[in-house]
Amino acid sequence: MNILLVRLRLIGDVVFTTPAIRALRRHYPDAHIAYVVEEEAAPVVRRNPHLDAVIVATSPRAPGRLRADVALIRRLRRDHYDLAIDFHGGPRSSLIAWASGAPRRIGYQIVGRSWMYTTVVPRPRALRPRHSVESQWDVLAPLGIAPPNPETDPTEMADDPDACASVARRLEQAGVGDINPIVVIHVSAGNPFRRWPAASFVDLICRLASADPSRRIILTSGPSNAGAAAAIAQDARARLSPHLRDGVVQCGEFDLAELRALIGCASLYIGGDSGPLHVAGTTSVPIVGLYGPTLPVRSQPYRGTSFINEIAEAGALPCRPCNQRTCEPGDFRCLTGISADTVAAAAERAMNGRAIRETGRQPVIPGRS
Repeated sequence: MNILLVRLRLIGDVVFTTPAIRALRRHYPDAHIAYVVEEEAAPVVRRNPHLDAVIVATSPRAPGRLRADVALIRRLRRDHYDLAIDFHGGPRSSLIAWASGAPRRIGYQIVGRSWMYTTVVPRPRALRPRHSVESQWDVLAPLGIAPPNPETDPTEMADDPDACASVARRLEQAGVGDINPIVVIHVSAGNPFRRWPAASFVDLICRLASADPSRRIILTSGPSNAGAAAAIAQDARARLSPHLRDGVVQCGEFDLAELRALIGCASLYIGGDSGPLHVAGTTSVPIVGLYGPTLPVRSQPYRGTSFINEIAEAGALPCRPCNQRTCEPGDFRCLTGISADTVAAAAERAMNGRAIRETGRQPVIPGRS
């Protein structure tokens, strides 16, 4: 059997389909499984052991996209897929699934596009307190595949050896050694509704660096907010005592595979609800997630209970969750209501929890009795 999967656009959403990829491989062990994704998210699945092929669709903003899509559809038709599964449900992904020529096509029940599928599953428009992994898994139900379980079907992203070697070299060049616990803090998000204030990140960094001078705090930011990491690092170093400034390290920009490798070296990851948080969720590293307009029940790391996931949020608000189009109160209180103290406390709990699990005793922090 030839199976085609389609999930365009966002990195985090592609991460959330990886449990379904594993389930399809279990259900169809001899199938040829190919996945159509866009270039930005392709590193998530490029080395996935359950896939036979990753097909990269042109970015929707790229020149010549229409010509590229025609070529893509011709390729898919030549490959003669038996089953197409659309995890996305957008206009472009549904067209790709339909135009592939697969005799069986599964997708969501969406006005104006349901006719492109032979089997449709409901997708309520309301914001439900249900994890995105489970919502995307719904398209597997018609195949008789049982519901997911994070203990057996966590999200995954395979290591890239070249990226791991590159990150190791850059850490060595930056003077980060084996004795230095690494804290990775991602300070940007593609959606401005999910960006914690820069001043709050500066406060957090100063607290974490002051609590343990051996820590090395590495800030990262994505292309949607280029320069944010450097600016926040500069502000944090200016506030820290001279002997603590080396704790804030700049290693340049990281591509997605390198970011996954960097997080894998870390003692802790901190970031908002964006793609890098979900990439972090494919590792065993403790995580502190910052949830503003979104709910942890929908988008926290999907992995077993043996892993440490701390949640930082502003609590119940009448406008939360929201559709992230306009801020109804106008002051982004779901983000500004998360204090640096709250996040720092969650970070210490996460790192202490990991140390206790690994050594069976409380960690000794330099400078503290």
